[in-house]
Amino acid sequence: MRKSGFCLLFSMVLSPAVWAQSSVPEVIIDPGGVPPQALKEIQRAVSAITRLAEDQDLGEVTRLRRRAHDATVSALQTQGYFDSVVTLEVGEDPDGEYWDIIIRPGEITRVRDIDLDFKGKIQEPEYKVRLEGIKASFPLKKEDPFLNSVWSSAKADLLESVQRQDFYYARYVDTRATVLADESVADLSLKVDSGPRVRMGPLETTGLKRVPQSLVDRYVHYTPGDPYDQDKLDEWQQSLAATTFFRGAFVTLDQDASQKKELPDGDVELPVRVRVTEAPARQFTGSLGFDSDHGVRAEALYRKNIVFGLPIWSEAGIGVDKKRQRAFYDIHLPPTLSGYKNSFGVLYDRSDIEGLDTERAALGWKLRQERQAAGNSRVEYETEWGLLGAWDKTKISGLPTRETPSAIATWQWLRRDVDKKYDPREGNLIDFGVGAGVTVDKGETFYRSNLRLQQWWPIGDRDVLSLRGEVGKVWRMTDRTPPDFGYRTGGARSIRGYKYQSIGLRANDAVVGAPAMAVASVEYTHFFTSMYGMRAFVDVGDAASSFGDMDLAWGYGLGAVVRTPAGPFNLDLAYGQRDKRVRLSFSLGIAF
Repeated sequence: MRKSGFCLLFSMVLSPAVWAQSSVPEVIIDPGGVPPQALKEIQRAVSAITRLAEDQDLGEVTRLRRRAHDATVSALQTQGYFDSVVTLEVGEDPDGEYWDIIIRPGEITRVRDIDLDFKGKIQEPEYKVRLEGIKASFPLKKEDPFLNSVWSSAKADLLESVQRQDFYYARYVDTRATVLADESVADLSLKVDSGPRVRMGPLETTGLKRVPQSLVDRYVHYTPGDPYDQDKLDEWQQSLAATTFFRGAFVTLDQDASQKKELPDGDVELPVRVRVTEAPARQFTGSLGFDSDHGVRAEALYRKNIVFGLPIWSEAGIGVDKKRQRAFYDIHLPPTLSGYKNSFGVLYDRSDIEGLDTERAALGWKLRQERQAAGNSRVEYETEWGLLGAWDKTKISGLPTRETPSAIATWQWLRRDVDKKYDPREGNLIDFGVGAGVTVDKGETFYRSNLRLQQWWPIGDRDVLSLRGEVGKVWRMTDRTPPDFGYRTGGARSIRGYKYQSIGLRANDAVVGAPAMAVASVEYTHFFTSMYGMRAFVDVGDAASSFGDMDLAWGYGLGAVVRTPAGPFNLDLAYGQRDKRVRLSFSLGIAF
């Protein structure tokens, strides 16, 4: 009979075949109290060896046993156990050979002494505060467990903290970790030579063809002789890449020895080299789609980089479906040093939805900024300012045609904190906006504000619970207020079970925008696999003259969800309680 141990915590069976039939051994590990992470490392090391045991002769298997023993010892050492005792016992039962690996880890090794020694120009008085900060931020402290992974990253971080600013040539003279296994202590010693101070020399740019040098100079802005700063180089590189004029951009110091210039004070000057690969001069993209709200949809977009030899890019596009047709032409300026993106353009838009036939010609300006929160936070912010001069023509059957010229200013702020931008499973989103406008011919003013909140909670390994809420309000709204300033709701992205934008105020046979809107939704999604799932949801809301006049429209349903590289594909079947009808909603698109 196979022996058993009361402290058995891990058993791994790799094959049920007998050893005589070229099986691999079963491995049983008695961890002796080592933590889960150490046990995981041991498992990984041993399993890599046992997989080699199949179809081996007895001599080779004996060698693999020794390797499994040594791998266990090495794995323990990476986790700070340098005084461990490992025993590998071999047994046999009707299922074949098995290995019992018995571990007595001993005491974990801890850091006893840390000696950080620096030489070179970093020792000069002007760097005293910086040097003290580098020493204080060294991640390993006395009495900390001595783990191989922490030791390796600590060495890399220390050298990088010296190299990133002023001291490009910094290097290690010596690194040493002396482990006294019988005392379970480790003494650490690191010696860094900062070398000379490095300054940034003249700018050299390669790869430009159509893009003017002035665009590079706009972002890579410094005075030759400034101290080297890797953070600045990284910032310039990111700024160039964000312009969309380049497929790739790299900003580095030129290490060519022939370009190196030694200065009288012992400093060294190296040129700043910018290497770019330009994006295509012209690009055409298109897409075909089909969804329950708009039917068949076709879109085309033409983009041109560098217009009239200037560092700007233009976009011209059209989009057509059975309810809406639009065409636009936009000019985009390169981002500012602070990351703001300016654009302006013209637009023609016509739609006929729920009896409301609108036509708009407009000229607009937009300022947009996207930024990350400080540190390693995943939080993203998007802020947008807009100015629009529009001429709107509104037709409703049975009512006179209205033509309204207006000027509108908007501000929108979004905060996103999610694990995945296009298919979130955990996190939240806040979207808040305000707008103000005036009719140009009569001076009538109107105002709007809207707020959207969404939260996702992971349930178990795959499921997701989400809650969504949206509220909007228009002040001083009249029949001359631009039609898109009011609120309509209903459809696949708001209240399912109802036609697209069918919930709002009635005007003869049409549904028009309302001064008040409120929508809420709760949804639970269960995934059978990482790709396929189903969901249940409840949507509720209304768009009315005021919040007090609302007669809530409820929608209930079930849906299928398929995760794709472009985002989730949804197929929903919902019952609209107000209309007492069941509706199917879905969307499908192909880009080319």
